[in-house]
Amino acid sequence: MIAKRMEYLVQNSSVIRAMFEEGKVMAKKYGAENVYDFSIGNPNYPPPPAIKQAFLDILNNEDELYVHGYMSNAGFESVREAVAQSLNRRFGTSFTMQNIVMTCGAAGGINVALKVILNPGDEVIVLPPYFVDYGNYVRGYDGVIVTAPTRASDFQPDPETLRAAITPKTKALIVNSPNNPTGVIYTEESIRAMADVLFEKQREYGTSIYIISDEPYRDLAYDGLEVPYITKFYPNTIVCYSWSKSLSLPGERIGYLAVPSEADDFERLMAAASVATRVLGFINAPSIMQLVVAKCLEEKANIAAYDANRRLLYDGLRNLGYEPVMPQGAFYMWVKAPGGDDKAFTNKAKEHRILVVPGASFGYPGYFRIAYCVAKETIERSLPAFEALARELGLI
Repeated sequence: MIAKRMEYLVQNSSVIRAMFEEGKVMAKKYGAENVYDFSIGNPNYPPPPAIKQAFLDILNNEDELYVHGYMSNAGFESVREAVAQSLNRRFGTSFTMQNIVMTCGAAGGINVALKVILNPGDEVIVLPPYFVDYGNYVRGYDGVIVTAPTRASDFQPDPETLRAAITPKTKALIVNSPNNPTGVIYTEESIRAMADVLFEKQREYGTSIYIISDEPYRDLAYDGLEVPYITKFYPNTIVCYSWSKSLSLPGERIGYLAVPSEADDFERLMAAASVATRVLGFINAPSIMQLVVAKCLEEKANIAAYDANRRLLYDGLRNLGYEPVMPQGAFYMWVKAPGGDDKAFTNKAKEHRILVVPGASFGYPGYFRIAYCVAKETIERSLPAFEALARELGLI
């Protein structure tokens, strides 16, 4: 018999992953070129050439025992210092290696953070629509998910809804900007308003409330928009970053956790993060990937390609009668489900070999998500299928 906790997880397994697997089956049946799989955020574009060169340089020039051996649970000191200095240059922070723990991606970082701060029954607030696995992560540490939905008009956080969601048991708020699934970037005004509410509630309850900032899409922002760096507005912030999306390295599981020295109980928090990395079974982030990303901290995401996909898809859907939200960042498009039933719509879309994810999977029914980190040709080939679907639904 498996654990009851795992029974729940198996029964409520990720719809996104299930559709991704279904897409592979459909591709074998109909041919990959005839299936329009927008289910998962798996970058279609290769990593920058500097990544491959970094691998070669390390393998050819570094001591093999060093490259493949253990290091401190928190990661190589040289890598952590390089990450800290890069953040300082970019965001005006004052980090050193003591502020950084290398992690197995942003998901690994979030799990480390939750392991460190949660006691059974502690509450973690999420902002629907939100990445569904946040709930699974929180429940894995016997925490409780509390929702504070974003504003329907623009999907920005609502300070009053947040204020109403906070209780003496609130331990953390998970923030994801640029957002998956909406593509919205939370503005500086929104961040300041959230921070004001959290400061107020910390004083009222005499507790520490942490923002866990999930940032795999930080470097995917369009039209010159800036993504506010939350530690500048709220010191009780745990940043969880990943290179999975920005450098097309999703399978390599490499990222970091960054915490400002001004955070409550900073020294014990960072010590606990290092221990949590070990006891969760990661032991440490992959050694060679730490060394690779340290050589590639100035590399950029393929923004131009994603932007071209964004505009092509947005214009194409609008012309067919759909109601998409123009993404400001990330590589997801959030679209109103015709008729309002997102699950019925996504099932109907499958009949046209279009795979998109229902909004209910993000705690926000009535919409669906398209991951447009695909080849441009996939979007071009999909538009006639979207047109046929639109005609069937009476949109045009």
